[in-house]
Order: sequence, then structure tokens, then C-alpha cells
Amino acid sequence: MVLDDDSGLDKYEQVRGTLATRIADGSLAAGTRLPTVRTLAADLGVAPHTVARAYRELEQAGLVDTRGRAGTVVTDGGDRAVTDA
Repeated sequence: MVLDDDSGLDKYEQVRGTLATRIADGSLAAGTRLPTVRTLAADLGVAPHTVARAYRELEQAGLVDTRGRAGTVVTDGGDRAVTDA
């Protein structure tokens, strides 16, 4: 995943949008465990809060389930349209 500083979108929106698209198109299947907030933040060069916000919004949309120390996992709700995210 690459973030575009010139996109006009906040970085958390880019993270959320990219993950939502990958969930919707099946690239991330139900049951797939996402990287930890800190790991993805470090990989992308952003603050952990940025990734945490994206994960929180994906969870509110029903696309992922955060299970505390067990991590964040793509749900069966991943079959929903990206517009639900």
C-alpha cells in the first residue's frame, strides 16, 4: 500500500479506502488477519493513530472485527460494497 501526499485525502482515508477496496474485491478474504496498527503504521511511515482510525471506521462499517490482542480480522461483511465503508 502506498499513500499519496498529493491525493487531497487524509492518510487515514487512503488507508481505509485501500483496505475497503481490497476487502470488496476479495484480495482480503474473510478471516484474513490485518497487520497490527503499529506494524502497518511503521510500514507506511504514519502515526499509529492514523491506522487505528482507519481500522475503527472499517469496523464501524462491518468490514473488520477488532479482537483486542488477537488482532483485526476481515469479517464476512467484507462482501459488502465499498460504498458501505
